[in-house]
Amino acid sequence: MTTASHPAHHHAMGLSLHNTAMGLGAVFLLVGVLGFIPGITTNYGAMTFAGHDSGAMLLGVFQVSILHNIVHLLFGAAGIAMARTDRMARLFLLGGGIVYIVLWLYGLVIDMNTGANFVPFNTADNWLHLILGLAMVGLGLWLGRDAMDRTRGSATP
Repeated sequence: MTTASHPAHHHAMGLSLHNTAMGLGAVFLLVGVLGFIPGITTNYGAMTFAGHDSGAMLLGVFQVSILHNIVHLLFGAAGIAMARTDRMARLFLLGGGIVYIVLWLYGLVIDMNTGANFVPFNTADNWLHLILGLAMVGLGLWLGRDAMDRTRGSATP
């Protein structure tokens, strides 16, 4: 009997460590580029290199700065580069997810109107970080389990 967690089922749905890491990497690259496009980023003229006083808002919702956009570009490039092997793709999903959960926690404890908010983040960014972190860790564990089974020469029944 085949279950939804069987490796063959994931591949039939297009879900693999490679595809997932590549797709997320591409999304992060796109977000980084969009952060530099006036109109898609509102208050573009108020964007600073870093700091809580950057007034630029991606899609009018997420506070961004030049540094924030560069981080998205680097994270996206890392996802695409690491998508080449199961081990590295899993590391990107798990490690990146943990980074985003830590960023969520950091965003919760800092005063957003101080220099501690140097990237910068706002409330929408914080909750997006939590969702991304949980999704990435979950996908890394779920899809990574199948890759580990293949490495060991067995598949989950």
